[in-house]
Amino acid sequence: MEVSAWTEQTWMLNNHNSTAGTPCMMGPCNGTLSPQPSTPQFSLGVSVLLALLMVLLALVTVLGNVLVILAFILDRNLRHRSNYFFLNLAISDFAVGVFCMPLYIPYALTGTWHLGKGLCKLWLLMDYLLCSASVFNIVLISYDRFLSVTKAVSYRTQQGMMSNPVVKMVAIWVFAFLLYSPAVLLWEYMTGCSMVEEGQCYAEFFNNWYFLLCASTLEFFVPLISVTYFNMSIFYNIQRRQRRGSIQYCESPGSSSVSWRFCFLLRRGSSLSEMEDSASSSMRTKKESLVTESSSPARANSVTPENDFSVCAR
Repeated sequence: MEVSAWTEQTWMLNNHNSTAGTPCMMGPCNGTLSPQPSTPQFSLGVSVLLALLMVLLALVTVLGNVLVILAFILDRNLRHRSNYFFLNLAISDFAVGVFCMPLYIPYALTGTWHLGKGLCKLWLLMDYLLCSASVFNIVLISYDRFLSVTKAVSYRTQQGMMSNPVVKMVAIWVFAFLLYSPAVLLWEYMTGCSMVEEGQCYAEFFNNWYFLLCASTLEFFVPLISVTYFNMSIFYNIQRRQRRGSIQYCESPGSSSVSWRFCFLLRRGSSLSEMEDSASSSMRTKKESLVTESSSPARANSVTPENDFSVCAR
């Protein structure tokens, strides 16, 4: 009996050690995969209204970006270097409207994912990829506009690989893929278990705050600061050019008195109505003085019939 009991304990110990040494790659983490009761998120009327609005939004997204893509393909005059970036943005937004939004609508209305774990992974992969690509495309468009305005000469004479818009477009997609896609695909294999409940579809790193902070910084805060800087620089550069052009016009030797008065008001920052009133009053004064000067010599040099007769008699 003692030998059999010792043998049984030894077998149980070995079985426990072998099980502990093998990680549970696809298993739950602390029972998080327990099924949840399916309860409707909204009432029937609200669900129908939200479904109509989301379907309409998806249709508008698809049709609008299809028009942009068709315009770029059919019109050769639009195939400039900067317009390639708009094409890239339209492609990413079109894919969001075609694939991501239709799969999200039933999930948002019911609160339950019914399409399986494989399609859930694909949906998450495409959703993070396409949204990140859209954000980076907006940054690239702002950067391209910034170069074309602030460094116009060097922008037009750019040559080489980095001036090719296709290279920048591909770089956008690669960077967007590397930001989230490895985590979406490999997070549960690195942790050894899954954090997603059954009937749900969200990323495994959804509750990992430091990963979300780092990724959100690269996807949201850095693009926000970059786009703000580029557009403010464009605005101040154009404003400085306009101010410089107005000063050069005022300093030109051929400027009339009306132009000088207009430029004086412009330098003092007067409103447009004041400048128009000043210009119109000066023009009116000038016309009156011209009429007065032209009428006075006419009276002095007027010839009466008597004078005319005397001149003829002579």
